[in-house]
Amino acid sequence: MSLSVKHLLGIKELQQQDIEQIFQTADNFKQVLQRSIRKVPALRDTTIVNLFFENSTRTRISFELAEKRLSADTVNFSSSGSSVSKGETLIDTVKNILSMKVDMIVMRHSASGAPWFLAKHVDASIINAGDGTNEHPTQALLDAYSIREQLGSLKGKRVTIIGDIMHSRVALSNIFCLSKLGAEVTVSGPPTLIPKHIQDLGVRVEYDVKKALEWCDVANVLRIQLERQHKPLFSTLREYAIYYGVNKQMLESLQRDIIIMHPGPINRGVEINSDVADSKHSIILNQVENGVAIRMAVIYLLSGKRDLVD
Repeated sequence: MSLSVKHLLGIKELQQQDIEQIFQTADNFKQVLQRSIRKVPALRDTTIVNLFFENSTRTRISFELAEKRLSADTVNFSSSGSSVSKGETLIDTVKNILSMKVDMIVMRHSASGAPWFLAKHVDASIINAGDGTNEHPTQALLDAYSIREQLGSLKGKRVTIIGDIMHSRVALSNIFCLSKLGAEVTVSGPPTLIPKHIQDLGVRVEYDVKKALEWCDVANVLRIQLERQHKPLFSTLREYAIYYGVNKQMLESLQRDIIIMHPGPINRGVEINSDVADSKHSIILNQVENGVAIRMAVIYLLSGKRDLVD
């Protein structure tokens, strides 16, 4: 049991059969997570470093939990308070870590392409936990897995991604993943937050959120990433909430039920209201739960272990 790639740098590098294998392996690990003893000794001899050069809560905790459920030895690294703050380069930092006999690196970095750069210089397997505005592959995998869990298949399903598409690595990875699995994708949001030529990726653009919701089976709502915006791209958050936020009235006006998703963190009252995030339509907490199983599957498959331990 292994993938066609040594690293998980982005969805773009994965084949459809890789994604299906990750999903099948995650199915097994989801069963493990339902047991009274939610742990297997599959990676008892494996050391993994969580190398986070950018702040994270959900993704980091999810990876740490996945590693511990697999019985791996984990080391957590944060750039703050490390030699990076003293001017040490990324390569030197990683080579020092690898000299301690590390097998795998989970990496988040603010620079797009950093995991690819690192993969050219080190032997350990690298998992991209988010790089700049480029990709966030495990988030896309858990999102697609969550849709599959609800609808049985992604082929022919209609998924709308709403929000800050311009600055979202989640959006790009989702587009790649959903397209590989046969889903139709629409992006929606203010024109200033929709990249030019995004249609070249095979997606539709709909600036009217209400029409986008009427079209889709699933709506994946993204937050406004103010920390990545270097100039004002809309007037106020209140105006954004009025014209592009997903609220209960919008959902009630639709002719059918749709699934609501959000990768977090949620800015309640901006891109999504509480009465939507906490409604029967929402599978946000399912996404969080599935994130651990998906990351367990990715780590396990990249480790090259042959037998799935029950």
